[in-house]
Amino acid sequence: MNQDYIVKTTGIKRAFDTPAGKFWALKGIDVAIPKGTFAILKGRSGSGKTTLMNILNSLDDPTEGEVFFEGRALKELSEHERENLRRRKMGFVFQSVSLIPSLNAFQNVEFSMRMAGHKINRESQARVEECLKLVGLGNRMTHMSAEMSGGEQQRVAIARALAHRPGVIFADEPTAELDSAMAAHVTEIFKEMTRREGITVLMTTHDVGLMGAADMTIELNNGELVHAG
Repeated sequence: MNQDYIVKTTGIKRAFDTPAGKFWALKGIDVAIPKGTFAILKGRSGSGKTTLMNILNSLDDPTEGEVFFEGRALKELSEHERENLRRRKMGFVFQSVSLIPSLNAFQNVEFSMRMAGHKINRESQARVEECLKLVGLGNRMTHMSAEMSGGEQQRVAIARALAHRPGVIFADEPTAELDSAMAAHVTEIFKEMTRREGITVLMTTHDVGLMGAADMTIELNNGELVHAG
């Protein structure tokens, strides 16, 4: 398995049982995402984007096929090992920001580092500051969620996903609730993260205006791979 790929799949299929029989949400997906790539996963609603995302990040299992993370087959890992993998090697950004309302921006990002097993010391606190500055919130570190706009909250969520230096960040429709200018800004932050941090980002989106920022696009249609490259 080529270690230049952070995530690679072979023959991924996913079926769900329905009253009408099996529904195949994914129909044989072969894709490889190189390390340090900003990749956009696109497709219409119901194309299988979120299903594929959840299989890649080990939240779900394929019905058939295999997923490799940094060269290791996910099916070989126990649930405890998968949980540690998600905490230490992966970051997550969702459409729903889900910041802890009782914590300020700095504390929300610091909490994610605790969850990833980092000791809180001067070095880790400097990392929190670095990440908040990277997303343009160096002057908003002590602000609570209620004191920030939706775009600012989403940028805190990005800093939170980035802080523990994961190998890959999975971002599922993170710009869906943002205006076009803020969506473009958030996308540029992801692009900068790949350049500065060497982190891989996989983002799902419906916004065709954001596609040009990607190093790689993966397109699904009715559970089938249309394009990857």
